[in-house]
Amino acid sequence: MARAVVCPDKFRDSLTASVAAAAIGRGLRRAGFANVVEMPLADGGEGTLDALSFGLGGSLRNETVTGPSGQQVVAQWAMLQRGGAVIEMARASGHALIVGSRDALRATTRGTGELIDAAIRSGCTNIIVGVGGSATTDGGLPALDALRWSLRGAQVTVACDVSVCFVDAAAQFGPQKGATPAQVSLLTRRLETLVDVYRERTGIDVSALAGSGAAGGLAGGLAAIGARLEPGFDVVAGALGLDGLLANGCDLLVTGEGKLDASSLQGKVVGGALNAAAEYGVSRRVVICGVAEPAARAALVAQGVTVCSLADRALDLDDSFARAELLCEEAALECGTD
Repeated sequence: MARAVVCPDKFRDSLTASVAAAAIGRGLRRAGFANVVEMPLADGGEGTLDALSFGLGGSLRNETVTGPSGQQVVAQWAMLQRGGAVIEMARASGHALIVGSRDALRATTRGTGELIDAAIRSGCTNIIVGVGGSATTDGGLPALDALRWSLRGAQVTVACDVSVCFVDAAAQFGPQKGATPAQVSLLTRRLETLVDVYRERTGIDVSALAGSGAAGGLAGGLAAIGARLEPGFDVVAGALGLDGLLANGCDLLVTGEGKLDASSLQGKVVGGALNAAAEYGVSRRVVICGVAEPAARAALVAQGVTVCSLADRALDLDDSFARAELLCEEAALECGTD
């Protein structure tokens, strides 16, 4: 019996990973695949909470915490079985929560620290923190203050969606968070100072840790008090058991995301899923995406990967967003019958 594994990321501003997976799954079943496993994935960025709570179950909790602009926000996190928890910092300190104009100097991670504290107070001892989608470049200091500089015995894994180091976070991501060139210089000096503060207070040098600059240095701040930094895709795929699925036999793997570009193959869901499929000898690999940059499409086609773009099937870009779910199903039907 032909077996397919469906493991997309979200289609930003269009479909969650779980909705995309369900649509692709329907298309593959229409194409004749009786055994279809749907495993929505994420890379530590936005969508990590949805992917892990969908795959692992558990209960969703709401917590009132400090938002990135200092306002109170209600942020959701997931309590899993056996003392597990999933926190997505974008729910507490994300750019989508900014009220009014962006203030790169004042945007705070305090709310993320408050979420982690809430999970620890609830008895969670194994906590995954996804750090994508941040509004902040504060080095994580307000989050550490909220935690009273202690994880209190909890094992915290930071699922990083970038590999940038701590001090480089301001220059790399500050402008997209509203920082002017002068503010980038100031934020860089703040991060340099925090390297010394963390080293003196905890004995940890965060400056050279890969991924420590994620979320404007929040990852490095958490590492200073004992958190582990790991690539986000590896954390999510490992928790959900993607390797085990592929090792047990798979005839077709379908992954996808909203925009396929060069970054898709660098630690993101699409690249990670395709690499895992190749490692386990999956002969048919398909990417379904909203739009595909020509260079990224050509690179994958050269590796024997089929690329299906929703934009190629839509009337226009607006139509590709409006009918994304149906178009995903139709693309899967077509790819599944090739």
